[in-house]
Amino acid sequence: HELAVLVARNRTGTVTYPCVETLQVNHICQTVIAPARIPRQLREQACELAVAATEAINGTGLFAFEFFLTESNEILLNESAPRPHNSGHYTIEACETSQFENQIRAVCGFPPGAATMRKPVAVMVNLLGKHNKKAAVGCPTEVFMAQDAHLHVYGKKDSRVGRKMGHLTILGMDVDDCLKTADNFEKQIIF
Repeated sequence: HELAVLVARNRTGTVTYPCVETLQVNHICQTVIAPARIPRQLREQACELAVAATEAINGTGLFAFEFFLTESNEILLNESAPRPHNSGHYTIEACETSQFENQIRAVCGFPPGAATMRKPVAVMVNLLGKHNKKAAVGCPTEVFMAQDAHLHVYGKKDSRVGRKMGHLTILGMDVDDCLKTADNFEKQIIF
């Protein structure tokens, strides 16, 4: 598994977002599943490692950490980023406080906001360009009508194969249902 954890930290406190699972296709993050589909103790261990790494550098701000979970359940730090991260885009709708708001809170010295999820499950799918041409979004109205589906279009004027053009977040009670809905909608949205 590939995992990710966000940490917001400043002198007033530290907040850790849920450990998520990231699914890669052709070396691009395609899907983020929150929380990760691994045992709770492993999710907690990944969160503890992310906090320890942030504290080790006395970090202020928002930090994203990516981990590998080995077959023997070892958690290995792969990468870190001192900023909001694609693996945390789901937080816009899924959490009480988004990664973007907590970045601002952290650097301004305000207490971090809660990272509690609003629903038990969130699935975020990156929407990738399928053609090399001027960007034009094609999206069925059912995506906009779905109660717990949230579409973000980045406004890039040119689409390229594999380029991140936006993302879609689905909130729900069951991971399989959210994955199915996200997959169905993702196939219908064209850039």
